[in-house]
Amino acid sequence: MLKSLVLCLLLALTITYTKAQTNPSKKMNMLVHITCGPTDPTRAALGFLVAKTALAEGHTVTLFLAGDAAVLLRNAELDKVEGLGTGKLREHFDAIVKAGGRFYVSGMSAKARGITEADLKGKSAEFAMPTKLVQLAADSDRMFSY
Repeated sequence: MLKSLVLCLLLALTITYTKAQTNPSKKMNMLVHITCGPTDPTRAALGFLVAKTALAEGHTVTLFLAGDAAVLLRNAELDKVEGLGTGKLREHFDAIVKAGGRFYVSGMSAKARGITEADLKGKSAEFAMPTKLVQLAADSDRMFSY
């Protein structure tokens, strides 16, 4: 009898510990930092896919596009970029926007690549400086980099 009680108690503690460790109900604030552009479509699309997936699971997601990724929000790139096994950028982008995801584009990277306000018009995106990236990283529970 005592042995059965001890086993039941151990089982209950194990289940409680396991649930506490995995806690799928905890919603997190995530940052996806993408620096690769159309020349690496698989990685670029993967960053968008991860963001889309996290939003679908109820997390808050912000994307920061820098370096070669600054051009990804141009309509031509959104329509053209497709990763090998990671999907179409346009489909991911539309799902991210619909789910409330937010985009920041490095102002310096954009300027160096000819990206203008017209490229971001109507896209839930804005230009930002490195200080914004640092702030977003500090405020995030998790950060992904592609």
